[in-house]
Amino acid sequence: MPSRRVLSRPDVRVAAWVLAAAGLTGAIAALAQAATPPPLRVTHAAVASDHPLASAAGVTSLKAGGNAVDAACATALALGVVHPDASGIGGGGFAIVYLAASKQSYAVDFRERAPAAITPASFFKDGKADPALSQHGGLAVAVPGEVRGLAEMVKRWGKLPFSKCVEGAQRLAWRGFPISWRLARSLGALHPAAGTPPAGDAGFLKMFATKPLAEGDTFKRPELAWTLQRLRAGGADAFYKGPVAQEIVKAVRAAGGVMSEQDLADYTATVRTPLEGRYRSLRVLSMPPPSSGGVVLIEALGILSNVYRTSQDVRHEGRGSSAYLHVLAEALKHGFADRARYLGDTDFVKVDLAHLTSPAYHAELARRIKPDAVLPRDAYGTPGPAPEQHRDGGTTHLSVIDAEGNAVALTTTVNLGFGAHLVAGKTGVLLNDQMDDFSLTPGVPNAFGLIGNAQNAVAPKKRPLSSMTPTIAVDGDGRVRVVVGAAGGPTIISATAQVLLNVVDWKLDAQAAVAAPRIHDQWFPDVLDVEPEIARDVVDNLTRRGHKVQELPHIGTANVLVRTDQAIEAGAEPRSPSQPAGY
Repeated sequence: MPSRRVLSRPDVRVAAWVLAAAGLTGAIAALAQAATPPPLRVTHAAVASDHPLASAAGVTSLKAGGNAVDAACATALALGVVHPDASGIGGGGFAIVYLAASKQSYAVDFRERAPAAITPASFFKDGKADPALSQHGGLAVAVPGEVRGLAEMVKRWGKLPFSKCVEGAQRLAWRGFPISWRLARSLGALHPAAGTPPAGDAGFLKMFATKPLAEGDTFKRPELAWTLQRLRAGGADAFYKGPVAQEIVKAVRAAGGVMSEQDLADYTATVRTPLEGRYRSLRVLSMPPPSSGGVVLIEALGILSNVYRTSQDVRHEGRGSSAYLHVLAEALKHGFADRARYLGDTDFVKVDLAHLTSPAYHAELARRIKPDAVLPRDAYGTPGPAPEQHRDGGTTHLSVIDAEGNAVALTTTVNLGFGAHLVAGKTGVLLNDQMDDFSLTPGVPNAFGLIGNAQNAVAPKKRPLSSMTPTIAVDGDGRVRVVVGAAGGPTIISATAQVLLNVVDWKLDAQAAVAAPRIHDQWFPDVLDVEPEIARDVVDNLTRRGHKVQELPHIGTANVLVRTDQAIEAGAEPRSPSQPAGY
């Protein structure tokens, strides 16, 4: 693990247990902060991402005369090179863009779309849904959106040509880069057991699974460099038309999919109005459907603001206390239950966003919370069968603030780790398995244990529901204060919420806010996940309230920037090889 960890996570856990046994639970928060190094502090601009080389690519773009949008594009493309298990131009995502001069905000939807020839029956085998068809192979691949989305952002709001934003990523792909501990771990996980061959087509196996690769080894991606060069010369159209598009379609169809060249040629990114909520003195801007992240985040924050009217009220509970974590878990459960009931692609289905984001509704939900007990599961939403747990590896988030005060929060994904395990011929493009984010059968969980209904059913050209939660918080003067988001499947939402709460209510700096231990509850399955650093007596008290608690090694991977009156603070996520950069 990175040497910047002053105190290891197991050491923090042991120390927390000792303090708890001595009745000093109030000292646990001080221990966590004391064990955390200070954040990066800069005066002009900063980029926070999951890899130092990607953050550096963003800063290079800023120093070349670009703004936050250009830097976000450069960072995202570089992340797709150095973290192919998590993102890349074979995937898609969402961004919130805030322009300081006009105080305008935009939600950019470059989520993948289902191919036009897809049907729900495509994923049925022997009369029942087969989730494996939506996770690996050609049917799993939705039409990629990242290239179109990034190019659209740069065209509308950037200062540099798109070709300039691609430069850094192409250089990394051609020259190579040292493998991070995270990528080494992901590559190792391709062989789940001794003697078990990894899943994937021949191109995927050749690229990622032919020889052992360890942390620090140099990894070159010359085929992807060729594709990125075509993007530099021809812009986004070079991806969606011509040789690259032909290679994508050929690979998908050879693996049993139905995507066509017309699907790629027809793909467009959509600019939407961000969802807006208020928390304390801040306007919280987040992503609307087809992301569920903004709805669940704003709903959970609204509930918390009714239970705890001020930051002083919530601080009386104690940040790591069972009382506070119980309320937080219950708030998240309400949001996730509504996610399962109501949310889907609003280009296809109606979603009452006004109701779900309304303060009156949040007050009603807050009144249902019992301080010492959980509710029956049916009180949160429609129950379903017990799912199999699956941890995400296929998403990444980046945050940018530039010298003019513009900001971008951008989350992008290939869904599960290494997407569909399918490489598009000689392009080097690793393709997503985003079709798994649809509800193949109402009430049946996907790979993340999330359930849904007909709102999120498979349909041609529809975008599947997502948990990505790119978020920007702005003060009353229109000045960006927090830029945050996360990776980790449904834990994206809970991680984003907790980092934001750590900054706003608990007054932690950016590094302490991102390093603090987290919880996660998505309503279904009926489990409260906690990180190992949560104190033993706290877990016992949560169990007494009725929570079924299980320990997870980590919950989400977040990247946050916090703008104070003196500087921009950037936190490095200790659960990932992330490292911010700035000047």
